[in-house]
Amino acid sequence: MTDLSKGGVRVTGTVKWFDPSKGFGFVVSDEGGPDILLHANVLRNYGQSSVADSAGIEVVIQETARGIQAIEVLRIDPPASTSAVDAFPDGGEFNEPVDTSLPLEPARVKWFDKAKGFGFANVYGCSEDVFLHMEVLRRSELADLQPGEAVSIRVVEGKRGRMATQITSWEAGLRSE
Repeated sequence: MTDLSKGGVRVTGTVKWFDPSKGFGFVVSDEGGPDILLHANVLRNYGQSSVADSAGIEVVIQETARGIQAIEVLRIDPPASTSAVDAFPDGGEFNEPVDTSLPLEPARVKWFDKAKGFGFANVYGCSEDVFLHMEVLRRSELADLQPGEAVSIRVVEGKRGRMATQITSWEAGLRSE
């Protein structure tokens, strides 16, 4: 690494953990060294409110009086799947590619329980709930969702009703139009 006190250095690594309610988490550099603080404001500047544990990440870091901190997020890669086949509740697979021909629809999170691994959202102008599964969050590079959070989602019709196959930040959905 070069001198961290002058402008910043690009680093690739893995998200050790990120807690949206605390507003921060830590990244472990592929090169080793101390943990790198990842603040929620830096993540928001990238257009996301959370990031999944074990996600790959490329950041610009800088040394501060409080230690090494990420000052910019350049790229986030989804974490590697924990099993060979992660199945949707209605029989689909998480490792199938997302159908990007489906529109990103603006939605608001109704509720999401990380411990249970699922929740629901409502697409604007539609009262029908859309199922949100934890594995879709992880694949979408997110760690958690908060009630009332604005997101963009790609929705398919499953055996039990509408379900999200991709969840992005509200801003990402706006950029895709």
